[in-house]
Amino acid sequence: MNAPFNPKAQTRNPFAAYVCDDSSSELLKPLVFELGWAPESVNKGGLRGAVQSLSVSASPTILFVDLADSPDPLSDVNSLAEVCEPGTIVIAAGNTNDVRLYRELLNSGIQDYLLKPFTADQIRDSLAQAQMMLMGPRYGMTVEDAIHLMTAVIGVRGGVGASTVASSIAWLMGENGGHTTALLDLDVHFGTGALSLDLEPGRGLTDAIDNPARIDGLFLERALVKANDKLSVLSAEAPINNPILTDGGAYFQLQDEMKGAFECTVVDVPRGMMVQHPHLFHDVQSVVLVVDLTLAATRDTIRILAWLKNNAPQAGVLVVANRVHPSLTEISRKDFENSIEREIDFMLPYDHKQAVNAAKLGKPVAEAGKSSKLGQGLAQLSEKLLSLVNDDPHAGEKKKNSLLDELSAIFAPKSKIAKK
Repeated sequence: MNAPFNPKAQTRNPFAAYVCDDSSSELLKPLVFELGWAPESVNKGGLRGAVQSLSVSASPTILFVDLADSPDPLSDVNSLAEVCEPGTIVIAAGNTNDVRLYRELLNSGIQDYLLKPFTADQIRDSLAQAQMMLMGPRYGMTVEDAIHLMTAVIGVRGGVGASTVASSIAWLMGENGGHTTALLDLDVHFGTGALSLDLEPGRGLTDAIDNPARIDGLFLERALVKANDKLSVLSAEAPINNPILTDGGAYFQLQDEMKGAFECTVVDVPRGMMVQHPHLFHDVQSVVLVVDLTLAATRDTIRILAWLKNNAPQAGVLVVANRVHPSLTEISRKDFENSIEREIDFMLPYDHKQAVNAAKLGKPVAEAGKSSKLGQGLAQLSEKLLSLVNDDPHAGEKKKNSLLDELSAIFAPKSKIAKK
């Protein structure tokens, strides 16, 4: 049987906007032109105009609709859903600053909601986010066998080489494991995550701390520095006369965004930050505790293992003795293990030659010294970490924070409405 004529069965335009006022129209048109779309795709008429137009024409790939003239936005949005084709990404704008409205609009399928008067940067960010969604998996589709492994690396004391281990296992997870990986270096003033990979750290981490409300997928894409196709780095070299004042919320948001954007995240956590911001370990699946065979390290390993048991009971812990030289250790491996009441999982040898060579090449030790005993030990450590998540039957449950969660986090503290 021949299909009846369908006036909407035509090529879809990439973008269309239906606004309520001239100022919104004049703001949108040059931004639309920047993206290579026709300025004529910006129309007057608001949400009702969009419903009337799309009832007789194909809906665009990205639709911007102004709710300012709508007395009942939710009802009108439901009318819009009836005329929009599946896969259309809808960005809404309006005058109402109400958490309940945000929640209900997002539940109805709206991708983003901008409070008027919006700025050019807000529009750019929202449109860029929509374009990123188009390049990723479609709504409702699942990614088979997706994993996410978040690993925290902690040095029990300064100088044990925790950052060297962190950069190496991050590189190995991408290079040998084939997983998209992010390295998050939380030593804001003296971090070496970018330096060890011969990269400029940029301002991404400090900008995130200064403006945590701006942290989203688009911010992350701009802030991260790519080391290669699989590994990206977020690090900093903040001025040492500029103290960082934060409750740790920005760090937690960064971790959360990385869970949605990468398969693996390696977080280099200074031990002082572990004490100040224990919430950073709530979603960590594995911890690499880097130690040396000294009396001070023995004492602090005992304390940190007890702390992890209380604050990160879900995490698997690997104790890694680094820079081990048989004739230069204060205490023996056996005495160390008896004191901490558990075995050391990996012993990484002291290899000054490989460390110097890696620094000269601007590469992680695992890359510069692949064939050395140190490089092979780091590779085994990386494989063990990946096996922890691959052996977990729930590892494929990859949860990504919704925009609703982000909006609630931003607006809920300012209003009691969401709690009613």
